[in-house]
Amino acid sequence: MDYFLTEEQQMIKELAAKIADEKIAPIAIEYDEQGKFPHEIIKILADSDLCGVYIAEEYGGLGGGVFEMSLVVEQLSRACGGISLAFAGTGLGTFPIILFGNEEQKKKYLPDIASGKKLAAFGLTEANAGSDAAGIQTTAVLAGDEYVLNGTKQWITNGGEADVYTVVACTNRSKGARGFSAFIVEKDTPGFTFGKKENKMGIRASCTRELVFDNCRIPRENLLSKEGMGFIVAMKTLDRTRPGVAAQALGIAQGAFEEAVKYSKQRVQFGQPISSFQAIQHMMADMAIQIEASRALVYQTCKFIDSGAKNFSKESAMAKVMASDTAMKVTTDAIQVMGGYGYMKEYPIEKKMRDAKITQIYEGTNQIQRNVIALELIKELAGK
Repeated sequence: MDYFLTEEQQMIKELAAKIADEKIAPIAIEYDEQGKFPHEIIKILADSDLCGVYIAEEYGGLGGGVFEMSLVVEQLSRACGGISLAFAGTGLGTFPIILFGNEEQKKKYLPDIASGKKLAAFGLTEANAGSDAAGIQTTAVLAGDEYVLNGTKQWITNGGEADVYTVVACTNRSKGARGFSAFIVEKDTPGFTFGKKENKMGIRASCTRELVFDNCRIPRENLLSKEGMGFIVAMKTLDRTRPGVAAQALGIAQGAFEEAVKYSKQRVQFGQPISSFQAIQHMMADMAIQIEASRALVYQTCKFIDSGAKNFSKESAMAKVMASDTAMKVTTDAIQVMGGYGYMKEYPIEKKMRDAKITQIYEGTNQIQRNVIALELIKELAGK
């Protein structure tokens, strides 16, 4: 289907696809098994000027938005959903600065992220603050010209590898969620350390670690926006980055679909390729329908966000739910098409199924997303 990409968007898509096919696909299984972080892929993305596609030109980026970011994520994820997260996770950590940073903060951090010199990460989740983000326990206390952070963040993508962290902490417990604030924390800050690298089911080429703050002192000017804005910073950020998760899921689904179709043409049973069997044809048709429908929703949601829309929580949640559910369905069916071969680790399909699962969980579980969608629908109906 023609989505009427601009010349620059088409170039971004083709370049990301070339990197995925030539550089990521050959190493995807190895990196998954070893849990190896893709530093050299980041270097390639940086040399290709893709790291800053969603960052304004005045800060060294290409001046695109959520749509351009999602185009890159989708193509990289066709080859490996885990490797793509080094790029996507940096987007998640960068958007708080893009949306809420002052000019000084933007000039200090965005150029290095846009050039690929530095990666970013986002610290929101805690042991008791997952779906209930308002349960944050990490604290930030103002002491003179510094904030002192104490607490831990759990399951942080790019944890330990990123250089810049946007972190949400509590500055006034009595105000509940309105007492949260957001901060920029640099990697080598004293009192800021990392937990062990998590041993995950999927996205194993992505590094997931705990962030540990033990009397970590950061300059007062590292506060994003103002005190009490942390929860809003987090929610506004996630509304913009959930389409990135949707794009990751979309890419995983597309990659699995391509592998299944290729296999169906090569696998001969009963004297003919299994692609000639109607049962297989129907499965592939359903996969294609689900992928294209998801792509249409994801792309349109990205364009809606980039158009300057004020409220897109519902649409962002819809895109994430549909694409991630599609990724699980398509990868499951792709394994079925490939039979026993699909279940073997030497083939890329079982990895794609493992990678797909997390897209239904992080940046808000699909159950929470359905709550968001329903509440927004109720508000809209109540206003009519």
